Amino acid sequence: MRRLTILFLVLLTTLLTVVSCASIGSPDGGRYDEEPPQVLGATPADKAVNVNSKRISILFDEFVKITNVTEKVVVSPPQLEAANVRAVGKRIKVTLYDSLQSNTTYTIDFSDAIEDNNEGNPMGFYTYSFSTGPVIDTMEMSGHVLAAENLEPVKGVLVGLHRADSAYDDSLFRTAPFLRVARTNSRGHFSIKGIAPGQYRIFALNDMDNDYRFGQRSEALAFDTTIYVPSSRPDLRMDTCWRDTIYYDSIRVVPYTHYYPDDIVLRSFLEAKQDLHLLKTERTEPDWFRLYFTAPVDTLPVIRGLNFDASCLVTEPSAKNDTITYWITDTAFTHTTDTLEMILTFLDTDSTGQLAWKTDTLPPLVARNGWQKLKAEKQKKIDAWVKDREKRAKRSKTPLPPENNPYEVDFLDIRITPTGALDPNKNILIKVNEPISAIDTAKVHLYLQRDSNLYPEPFLLMPTPNDAKSYTLYAEWQPELKYSVLVDSMAITGVMGHINKKSKADLRVRALGEYGTLIVNLLTPDTAVVVQLLSRSDNVVTQQRASASGVTEFYFLRPDIYYMRCFVDRNGNGLWDTGEYDSGTQPEPVFYFPKPMNVRAGWDVEQAWDVYGIPVLEQKPRELIKQKADKGKTPRERNKEREKEKAQRR
Repeated sequence: MRRLTILFLVLLTTLLTVVSCASIGSPDGGRYDEEPPQVLGATPADKAVNVNSKRISILFDEFVKITNVTEKVVVSPPQLEAANVRAVGKRIKVTLYDSLQSNTTYTIDFSDAIEDNNEGNPMGFYTYSFSTGPVIDTMEMSGHVLAAENLEPVKGVLVGLHRADSAYDDSLFRTAPFLRVARTNSRGHFSIKGIAPGQYRIFALNDMDNDYRFGQRSEALAFDTTIYVPSSRPDLRMDTCWRDTIYYDSIRVVPYTHYYPDDIVLRSFLEAKQDLHLLKTERTEPDWFRLYFTAPVDTLPVIRGLNFDASCLVTEPSAKNDTITYWITDTAFTHTTDTLEMILTFLDTDSTGQLAWKTDTLPPLVARNGWQKLKAEKQKKIDAWVKDREKRAKRSKTPLPPENNPYEVDFLDIRITPTGALDPNKNILIKVNEPISAIDTAKVHLYLQRDSNLYPEPFLLMPTPNDAKSYTLYAEWQPELKYSVLVDSMAITGVMGHINKKSKADLRVRALGEYGTLIVNLLTPDTAVVVQLLSRSDNVVTQQRASASGVTEFYFLRPDIYYMRCFVDRNGNGLWDTGEYDSGTQPEPVFYFPKPMNVRAGWDVEQAWDVYGIPVLEQKPRELIKQKADKGKTPRERNKEREKEKAQRR
């Protein structure tokens, strides 16, 4: 018993000593690992030759993981059956399922996808390669892919090669997978590695079906008729060794192999002739239904009503002609049933890629807000107005004047824009909420306000192009004067028989001193060039065709920051047009001026522009680029953070 007591006292003393020591401070677990993973070896070895194994194992000095495998890891030649790439402990294992091609260099480009498993320290860019023949091909070609329409970097598209020898055929892009392939990063940059000596044509493709060939019109593409010959030469680069985030320690001169070409620019586009299919139908109101197509419709569909007379339909195509609204003017029908049944005959792209007529019986179109529902909602508004009038009558000491219930009749919603202020070079828009069937111009008036009096002004009222619901009022607007636009009741009749209520808008024409002027002088005059002024969000504010002398003048510009873009309008339609692969037509060239233009009120700004003198990658202003570059992966400096925290605690 005495021995047990002594042993207990010894253990208690030891425990108290440990607790006392622990109370002084807890160990911090040592320094964090900030070193990136290192490759110790691989099976087959990196750059091995005469390889016949489809299983690759790469050993690292620590546990690793791979991020965004499908986006960042690219196997070349491209694999029709995707390779299995996975991290297992300290190894990355790759299994190829396609048959190995003879005398071919294989590259597995991991980009910056490899990190250590614990701290997430990035390894940096890493590429593994081997050859099934006796030689490793080491040539590289690099460049950028930009959107043809607006020079945005294009992320995540394939860039591939086909040999351009005597057996080359333009159909290879459609019929055969790429020989070598890479994928663009967030900057639109690509680098194709493991290329054998020879001549090549290069393509970009947003490969929707993963077959490494251009097979669908919905796939964005880029092609270049230039024949490229890869080459290399020794070169030097300057590497800065940083002491910390502010001061550098030294600059080292590092020899390396420079591969060419390294400045390829491909302009990616979607072809205009997209596959045409009926996308969906919609009917939210009893008075109309809508057909949505995947591409513009050159010939309108033919409708045969099964429970209604299709001759009562009034057609309203959208501006792009890919959405068609049909107004059902037979109100006797729409006020009795909410279901439409019809047979539709329309143009559709068949399996051969050709347009052919197709006839379908559409599912019944039921109005989401049926007539009975709308009728009940209208009656609620009528009853509420009657109750409100009764309350007002009780509170009033004198009888209320007679007034019509505003909800008894369905009027057109009418808007006159703009209101308040008008630019001297703009005009007035009169718009209603259904297509206009008739307008009485004698009931539309324009007045000049002067000395509290209204004086009639001449004007021209014309249908607005591509908008069946509006008319445009043209006049000679005088700066700094005030005008009134008056539309009498019943001036406009819609296709559904609705009429407008009286509407008025007062406005003032801005003074000339409120505007600035921009004069652009193209150093290479070309009347096919259309110069566009852009907003801060890269939207077109206005555009003008360049004169024979290269001068383009923009008047009545509100003070603001503007950007400039131009395109070569080859067909003279005033619109930017895309390209077509089969005909070899490239999209119309687009150029950006690299600096913003500050337009001030009362100032004239003149700017010379050498459209072809600025490298395309340096043209688009950084603030307009929506596809921002991904932030580069760097190790977390957790040891510095910890030392800083310790210093603060002291």
